Amino acid sequence: MTRDTVVIADDDPDIRSLVAIAVAKAGLELLANVADGRAALAAILQYHPDLAILDVSMPEMTGVEVVRAIRSDESVGDVRVLLLSASVDEAARNVGMESGADYFFPKPFSPRDLAAWLAVGKEDR
Repeated sequence: MTRDTVVIADDDPDIRSLVAIAVAKAGLELLANVADGRAALAAILQYHPDLAILDVSMPEMTGVEVVRAIRSDESVGDVRVLLLSASVDEAARNVGMESGADYFFPKPFSPRDLAAWLAVGKEDR
């Protein structure tokens, strides 16, 4: 059985570390851990992960812009996307989901909670 693969993108190195810990605890394989949206899109195009975990607010390209780019590219259009955002209002969530994201997870988060969510969420294809 192969493990699900993940690309992480967040401009905060501490958040990237917490997400990487959660990914490992959930038994997923981390392919790339990058700091901006343009690098995230490049990694997604290169690796075609099962899941991309993207911060909404990043330099170069926002998480929402990355999602839109993914959804418009048939080669990676099936990649599941989890958006992380410090903005928890309904409007921010709606923008993320309307862009084509599959899931929305608010910051701050507990790595344990994210790991538990990932362990379950990775199964619902």
